[in-house]
Amino acid sequence: MSRDPITCHVLNTLTGTPAANLPVTLTLLSGPSTGQSPVSFCATTDADGRVKNWTPEAATSTTVPAVLSALPAADSKTNWSVRFEVGPWYEAQGVESFWPEVEVKFTVKGRGREGEEGWRHYHVPVLLGPWNYSTYRGS
Repeated sequence: MSRDPITCHVLNTLTGTPAANLPVTLTLLSGPSTGQSPVSFCATTDADGRVKNWTPEAATSTTVPAVLSALPAADSKTNWSVRFEVGPWYEAQGVESFWPEVEVKFTVKGRGREGEEGWRHYHVPVLLGPWNYSTYRGS
C-alpha cells in the first residue's frame, strides 16, 4: 500500500520503543480546499509507531475525497495540524503524563520539487515522553 503525502512517526522516549496504537488526528486547517469547516482524518500508529495512511473522519467522509492527496491544488499552501492523543495512551500503560494531547501545526506546499507533479512528501516525527516532546521536519 502506498503512503499518503503526510505521514508521522512517534517514538516513546520513556521506553525507547515505537509508540504503537496511539490515536492520531490530521486536520486541514486552512487552504483553498477547506471551505468553512476543517477537514479531518484519523489513524492509529502501527507497531512501528508510524502512520502511513489516513482515513477521513466519519463526519466528513461523504463530502471529502477519500484520497488525502486529492485535497489541495498543486500550487497551494495549506496549514495542517497533527494531534496525538497522548494522555489516554500513557494512562492505559499506567504512566502519568503532563500532556493530554500533543498538537503539531505546520504548513504544506502543494507542489513537489522542480519538475515533479503533485505533492511533496511531508513527514512529522515526534519524540514523545510523559513530560516532554520534540518534533522536526522529517524526510
